[in-house]
Amino acid sequence: MKIFAIRPLRHLIVALFWLGIWCLSARLVNLPLLLPGPRDTISALIRLAGTGDFWKSTGHTLLRVVTGFGAAVVAGAALGTVCHFSQLAEILLSPLRSIIKATPVTSFIMLVLLWVAKGQVPAFISFLMVLPIVWTGVQGALAATDKNLLEMAAAYRFSLGKKLRWIYWPSVRPHFLASSMTGLGFAWKSGIAAEVIALPAFAIGSNLYNTKIYLERAELFAWTFTVILLSMALEMLLKKAVGRFRGGEA
Repeated sequence: MKIFAIRPLRHLIVALFWLGIWCLSARLVNLPLLLPGPRDTISALIRLAGTGDFWKSTGHTLLRVVTGFGAAVVAGAALGTVCHFSQLAEILLSPLRSIIKATPVTSFIMLVLLWVAKGQVPAFISFLMVLPIVWTGVQGALAATDKNLLEMAAAYRFSLGKKLRWIYWPSVRPHFLASSMTGLGFAWKSGIAAEVIALPAFAIGSNLYNTKIYLERAELFAWTFTVILLSMALEMLLKKAVGRFRGGEA
């Protein structure tokens, strides 16, 4: 259909469709304690947005998640590079990558709670969840670098700097950016989950837990809606940054 070819209209139609499903479901259930409707949720969100605690919680959660994500991107890129060029590093460090990937996030949260202050747990968990994603992406991209280009570089005696800039980086860049995009979603979800369990002061996850305890379903939906909006905003910002970065490199 031609109307779906227009992106803003397509997004609006999709949003209205799911909003209608939500309204219909809430009306059929007819129990706000179980499923509050959009009106109750928006009203609760407006009430929350009028309080200082809402903005403090949102800001602290964003800071924790972004800190963990940024640290994981840097560390993952470094570990992926080292493990590609050093077989000894790959032998010694690959078990750590496998353990992080295989261990449930809840187990990590409970363990990390024993080691660090609860306010630092969400950032640390976000870091752990993103680290193997970027690590694997960078190392795999380096391994897939065109061998013919590497042979040419050896024949012309390229310095290490030239190899990294003109051969390795163009090969790694798409995978690095893609793994960073994927990691952002994991950082956000795991960071919120860590807050729900660790219950640090001024955190979205702590507020989600409290609304569950006190059966404040409209507030629970409002905080969940906030999480979704923030996640979409972060993803949009990262996409724009990636787009500008690609444009600048072209």
